[in-house]
Amino acid sequence: MVASLLHTPRLVVAGTHSGVGKTTVATGLMSALASKGCDVAPFKVGPDFIDPSYHALVAGRPGRNLDSFLAGEELVPRLFAHGAAGADVAVIEGVMGLFDGKGGGGDTASTAQVAKLLNASVVLVVDAGAMARSAAAMVHGYRSFDPEVDVAGVVLNRVGSDKHEQMLREAIEPLGVPVLGAMRRGGDLSTPDRHLGLVPAAERSDEARRSVERMGEAVSRHCDLEAVMRLARSAGPLRAEPWSPESGESAPARVAVAAGRAFSFAYRENLELLEGAGAEVVHFDPLRDETLPEGAGALYLGGGFPEAYTAELSENEPLRREVAAFARGGAPVIAECGGMMYLSRGLDGKPMCGVLGAESEMGGRLTLGYREAVAASESPLCGRGAELRGHEFHYSSTRPPAGGIEGEAAPAWTFDDRRSEGFVAGGVHASYLHTHWAAYPGVARRLVSSAARANVSGARS
Repeated sequence: MVASLLHTPRLVVAGTHSGVGKTTVATGLMSALASKGCDVAPFKVGPDFIDPSYHALVAGRPGRNLDSFLAGEELVPRLFAHGAAGADVAVIEGVMGLFDGKGGGGDTASTAQVAKLLNASVVLVVDAGAMARSAAAMVHGYRSFDPEVDVAGVVLNRVGSDKHEQMLREAIEPLGVPVLGAMRRGGDLSTPDRHLGLVPAAERSDEARRSVERMGEAVSRHCDLEAVMRLARSAGPLRAEPWSPESGESAPARVAVAAGRAFSFAYRENLELLEGAGAEVVHFDPLRDETLPEGAGALYLGGGFPEAYTAELSENEPLRREVAAFARGGAPVIAECGGMMYLSRGLDGKPMCGVLGAESEMGGRLTLGYREAVAASESPLCGRGAELRGHEFHYSSTRPPAGGIEGEAAPAWTFDDRRSEGFVAGGVHASYLHTHWAAYPGVARRLVSSAARANVSGARS
């Protein structure tokens, strides 16, 4: 494989820490640049599904994730090249603080690591609401901490007044780091949130669009977009062969993917890999559709917020019965997090599909983190003993009895902390673990092949 040189203008929007407003600045930049006619390629560092939903809304392109733990650092430039193809500029929103990643002893899965892998400059968002000259000390520290990370611009957020802005600019000027913008304190730039962060754009529709338009207007008003673009164009060439979802194999099948307000969490590359393996991906909405897509050979129930729509999901009894019958027939059903809750016997006391004998309920304890997992059972997703990386992010619990449609369910995974998790029963693989399949393209090929066999079997029966 011969890598090509990529010259796409690009920049990384990072924060000094979580909560400084980097999502507002990054999404606002995407919106402001798109409104000026730029074709913006949006990216998010880390495993988050929600911010990319807003990025896609403003950019008109899929919001994509760049996560070196989930996909491996060698794939990050290739995934970027794939997602940025044909774009005028790429804006990459960071995760947490600039140097925060998987652990405290290195930069794995951090925004800083991704900036280095992409040879991209960093725009640092600083919450200046309670600072003046101290802001300069913070910028100096972040700029000098890792000489390989190019902190080349600053956006000051929550600035109180013109005088406050002048003080901040005077303090930072000797550092030689340009202040690209000064966002004012207040203003209606917030977006609704809940227990896992922002409410996904798919759940807000017109309201979400108005929110991101306001972000774009604020960035246009308070930031120097020409200076931002000059910084993006200063990125050196990136040597990377674009990632491709094409497998070279084809097993024609239809894969039905849950979508809509309750199930909006699925990595774009996972769906592209299914298509690259020969599948026709068709979407259905468990809140509205009473039947599964005709001819489906597999179901993919991703994550989301089914707990916010428990009553509506439960009231759609025709679809619940059809999902249960589909699973009972042995066809592959892959369920991640919210999808697993939907397959359970009940969610917070409301009947669900009953594919799994387990009960799901919301709680007050967050389970969060990267996982190194080993497949504990043979399934349509992967063979027993396969090693994958993923992440968990949920407040709910799904508890035994662990019986499934075929009797007793086996565990899906064994994690690096020796904990078993998830359920495998018949053709069902259900787990809290979210996985990004770009590093494991065999997963999609295996699922599509299983779906094609299920279609053939169904046609013969």
